[in-house]
Amino acid sequence: SKRRIPVSQPGMADPHQLFDDTSSAHSRGYGAQRAPGSLSYPAASASPQAAFLADPVSNMAMAYGSSLAAQGKELVDKNIDRFIPVTKLKYYFAVDTMYVGKKLGLLFFPYLHQDWEVQYQQDTPVAPRFDVNAPDLYIPAMAFITYVLVAGLALGTQDRFSPDLLGLQASSALAWLTLEVLAILLSLYLVTVNTDLTTIDLVAFLGYKYVGMIGGVLMGLLFGRIGYYLVLGWCCVSIFVFMFPLLIRTLRL
Repeated sequence: SKRRIPVSQPGMADPHQLFDDTSSAHSRGYGAQRAPGSLSYPAASASPQAAFLADPVSNMAMAYGSSLAAQGKELVDKNIDRFIPVTKLKYYFAVDTMYVGKKLGLLFFPYLHQDWEVQYQQDTPVAPRFDVNAPDLYIPAMAFITYVLVAGLALGTQDRFSPDLLGLQASSALAWLTLEVLAILLSLYLVTVNTDLTTIDLVAFLGYKYVGMIGGVLMGLLFGRIGYYLVLGWCCVSIFVFMFPLLIRTLRL
């Protein structure tokens, strides 16, 4: 697929930075000195050596506990990364409110979008909050949960709601998503297409369809069957237009 390096704008955050750094603001708030005469806690005048000599047993226990906690955290992180790529998942959840709004507008009105190229910097894709074309997992995850809840609401209006049906709806939606991902992976393997798409990318792109499904169910509740089919048809065409540039980049041998 085509790659282009975005030009860094003055005042723009680092595209590789997934989340905003607010530690400086907190340090300024906590490090501010109080004016004389104001209510404040008395400053500790004892040095660390004096504190250690005052209570050596508790300080040694705290130091030993801190070292054990650090070793345990490192061991857990290594074992988790074997099975779940936590570092990669952080990239797909690096979104903000502006990105979510733009992405939802792109899903419903992809006809107005012109630039479909994913932005790269030093052969690394920038965080989703800096590029509306980048895939994310926040919107698919929230859309999946919302779809299950909206489906339960629709069943409640028809006097057919039960926890069993709600669980069946969620499991069937998840099963269909898994089958779609496996079918695409098998198709790419059979036709030997070289692509940069990963399995997580496929889950993200296929999960965007739940946004249109939510819109169709809500319009069906408000305007009946006609509104349901109209909105569902619009969302089907929109998701096809949204996925078409991805299909072109994927089939480029």
